[in-house]
Amino acid sequence: MTITLPSPQTRAWSQAVSQPGKEFEPTPLSILSGSIPTGLRGSLYRNGPARLQRNGRSVGHWFDGDGAVLGVHFTNSGATGVYRYVQTAGWQQESQAGHYIQAGYGMVPPGPWWTRLTQPVKNAANTSVLALPDKLLALWEGGEPHALTLDTLETLGLDDLGGLAGKPYSAHPKRDPATGEIFNFGVSVGAKTTLNLYRSDASGTLRQQGKAPLKGLELIHDCVLAGPYLIFCVPPIQFDLLPILARLQSFSDGMMWQPDQGTEIVVCDRTTLQVISRFHTDPWFQWHFGNGYELPDGSVVIHLVRYSDFQTNQRLKEVTSGQTHTIADGMLWELRLNPRSGQVLEMQQVCDRSCEFPVTPPDEMGQPSRYTYLSLHRQGTDTRTELYDAIARFDHQTGTLTEADLGSHHYPTEPIYVPDADQPGQSWILTVVYDGHTNTSEVWIFDADGLDREPVCRLALPQVIPPGFHGTWKPA
Repeated sequence: MTITLPSPQTRAWSQAVSQPGKEFEPTPLSILSGSIPTGLRGSLYRNGPARLQRNGRSVGHWFDGDGAVLGVHFTNSGATGVYRYVQTAGWQQESQAGHYIQAGYGMVPPGPWWTRLTQPVKNAANTSVLALPDKLLALWEGGEPHALTLDTLETLGLDDLGGLAGKPYSAHPKRDPATGEIFNFGVSVGAKTTLNLYRSDASGTLRQQGKAPLKGLELIHDCVLAGPYLIFCVPPIQFDLLPILARLQSFSDGMMWQPDQGTEIVVCDRTTLQVISRFHTDPWFQWHFGNGYELPDGSVVIHLVRYSDFQTNQRLKEVTSGQTHTIADGMLWELRLNPRSGQVLEMQQVCDRSCEFPVTPPDEMGQPSRYTYLSLHRQGTDTRTELYDAIARFDHQTGTLTEADLGSHHYPTEPIYVPDADQPGQSWILTVVYDGHTNTSEVWIFDADGLDREPVCRLALPQVIPPGFHGTWKPA
């Protein structure tokens, strides 16, 4: 069979978003090259928007696509893959109707404006996953998580974790490697906008909650666990609330970049879940943090991918069309601050490559760490038109970048760090790769200390996995 690549205007990756992802039941995965490391035992889970069109209409933003979760289970006998949509209430309603009904991050409901007011904002369950001992949580920005079975990814329903009571639970929880505690947050909108803070035990059950007032509706996507602190960087974005509340405009289209306001940094005590300090500094936008940790002098270091403005939102909106043209290059930065006095001590860019999805080894979360793993653009890639087409490891000690060049028209997902179950000190990097040459998806396994070498194993997936956002690893 001859595969014809799309024109340069549409790019090879557009094939992966032009059709909805197709579910598959648990299926043994064939090895295309190499061999599965014997110490790789556990499950890789990845989440992302898998359906971007219904009945000829596209979603308004990449963030609106219905979530689907890929599970890859590694045992002594090989690897098995399973892929299923999260059967949210919105997914079920719109699947039955055959068209979009609910509101979204980048969508207003169809029909006259007075009928739109009755439609909820759809919990797309499409952003990340949290693996607990007895279930998997599919996470989204503005609502409760959906619980799935760990093996077959069957949707069990919304899960309030023993106390959310309808409050949102963010897609970026942080797990303390020493205690197993899980820290997270969610922004509630009402008469007053509130930053809700959560501490859960290792099972995911809520054990403590705190809250901090916000001046208005804020776009807070991620936080960083830094030793004894939870830290938030609130970008200078203002919402045009009246058109949004009247369902005349989507959340995405109703946001305005206001750099004169500066970025607000909010520092919270992870033990009391109370605010210690909050202060403003230079304006920037970030989706994601890498790691954070406390230094002996009491200052705190934070790694993040920083954008100079909010053009990244427009670029992500364009992904649904299969063509991007907006420049929005994020760079890896390091920030050092005094968490108690509210003072930025140092701020510097540490890597000059367009990148995203910074990943820290889980056993170093909130503690001093040397490496950040990243998705990035290959040297020479047109960053306006291409998705991330490489992964790399940045060494904060030496300032060097070790890159895995996957070749043209290969698009890896966020690199997932996996310790070997048998060999201390040995670890692996797992990524799901879309091959634009053959319109297929694979799982690639790299030695974490040898990203610039060939993958140690490549596994074929039975269906194309549309590009997604975040994943996790659950040891066996």
